[in-house]
Amino acid sequence: MIDIKAVRADTPACEKVLHFNNAGASLMPKPVYDALCQHLQTENCVGGYEAERRAQDDLTAFYNEFASLLNASPDEIAYVENATRAWDMAFYSLPLNEGDRILTHGSEYASNYLALLQQAKRRKLHIDLIPSDASGQIDVGAMPDLITDRTRLIALTHVPTQGGLINPAAEAGKIARKFRVTYMLDACQSVGQLEIDVERIGCDILSGTGRKFLRGPRGTGFLYVKRSLIEKVDPPFIDLLSATWSDDNSYQLAPGAKRFENWESHVAGRIGLMVAVRYARSLGLPAIEQRTRQLAENLRRELGGLRGVTVHDLGREKCGIVTFTKEGASPDNMAQQLLAKGINISVSALTSARLDFGQRGLDALARASLHYFNTDAEIDRFVEAIRVIPD
Repeated sequence: MIDIKAVRADTPACEKVLHFNNAGASLMPKPVYDALCQHLQTENCVGGYEAERRAQDDLTAFYNEFASLLNASPDEIAYVENATRAWDMAFYSLPLNEGDRILTHGSEYASNYLALLQQAKRRKLHIDLIPSDASGQIDVGAMPDLITDRTRLIALTHVPTQGGLINPAAEAGKIARKFRVTYMLDACQSVGQLEIDVERIGCDILSGTGRKFLRGPRGTGFLYVKRSLIEKVDPPFIDLLSATWSDDNSYQLAPGAKRFENWESHVAGRIGLMVAVRYARSLGLPAIEQRTRQLAENLRRELGGLRGVTVHDLGREKCGIVTFTKEGASPDNMAQQLLAKGINISVSALTSARLDFGQRGLDALARASLHYFNTDAEIDRFVEAIRVIPD
């Protein structure tokens, strides 16, 4: 059980705003904010390099905390400045050659799919799309027939940005292992709201961010790369942290996933993200997942009872993201009206999910994303605010 009064007390902004934009950027709990500010204060007092030396225990704890969160080893974890760069660092390091094929799904995030398109053009690769099943999630049963002797990568998004769908990541992982295909999972929207176990999922690569459901600072992210894959990839760029200039004409890559890191980074952000992971783990990811999913289901039910409102979430399993439309009111207009009332949501646009939205005939969706610190009373207030928006 989560002590809701305590976690809301740790989140002072709850007194000022109704925050249903956790899939955009969540609210930092007080321990995270304090850790961030404390390190910045130390930098201001003694200098940046000197403050970093003092923070070595916390910086080491970053890898241990993430390893425990994901059921990985510390040497399989890298700090990267955001989720997209983490995903890019891994993807652009893969040894893909002309004629190779990549298997993905229409729910893939825009930044990821743009990278797939770019590399397909550069290297003459082929992109194959897995169909959706009747629920809208990845049709795992169709995957084996799409895998050929040139399929080198399965790249999937666990929780798409544009809806409550939870794609069957572990089932896809079984297919990847059976056919010995590298499996890359974007967990940007799932880490922090769902219990994630990379061994159970069976992925070789997993990327994510700090600012969303982990409730960490902006400008922070992470990358997991399975130890057995690390020596088979070549980072797209390196520096004096990710590699050692061993003699005049040669270098050695850093051991483990640190070869994907940069020497210069947001040290306070790294510490803040470590504390965010520690905070989430102290509450328990199973408890976080259960509460978040139940709150979202309550919101879907209440919104579905409003005249003119349609909930658009897909999938057999759903998470804390709820997407909807209201007749006669554009998602952008609804977001602006809610903002004026101290209610935060976001809008998912066609440009972020062209394949998915195009298939469903959608231009945009209003997106409300809940987290464990939200309450049923906030849901009631939110639903009433949607009800009175003119149609």
